[in-house]
Parts: sequence; C-alpha cells; structure tokens
Amino acid sequence: MNTIKITEIQIVPIKPNNGLVAFASIVLADSLYLGSIGVYTRIDGTGYRITYPTKKIGNKNINIYHPINKETGKAIEEAIISKVKEIFER
Repeated sequence: MNTIKITEIQIVPIKPNNGLVAFASIVLADSLYLGSIGVYTRIDGTGYRITYPTKKIGNKNINIYHPINKETGKAIEEAIISKVKEIFER
C-alpha cells in the first residue's frame, strides 16, 4: 500500500454558505501544495465532506486536481476533517 505523507494542513473557516464552512490546503511530502479544497457540512449533519476545485468551461465542470485512488482520497479527507473538527470544536 502506498502511504501518502501529508506534511501540512491549513484550514480557513468562512461564513457558512450553502453548507460550505471552510477552505483547506495541504502540502504533500513537503513537495506539492494543493489548495482551494472545499469543506462542507454533510446534509444529514453527521460531519463534514470535502470537494476538490473545478473550473467551469462552457457547461462542463473540469477537475483541476483530485486523488487518483481511494486510499489517497481517504487519507486526505481524514486528515482535513480531523483538523476541521479540532478547529470548530474548540
């Protein structure tokens, strides 16, 4: 299993807007910065979910970046949500 090393996480809380409560950025292996990750409250109120940035071109949304496999996506999501809970539940 390929383990992703997240070396930095930053959370910027915002005024809630349609479920969006913060933006996150991460650094992978001290080498790659990924920003503008949306943090939303789940519709059922059971926690948070994240979304990766997209760009609208015409009537299509194009992914800017996203994890290629489930393990990486889960590692990033868990790290961000853990940090969000730490900040919001102070």
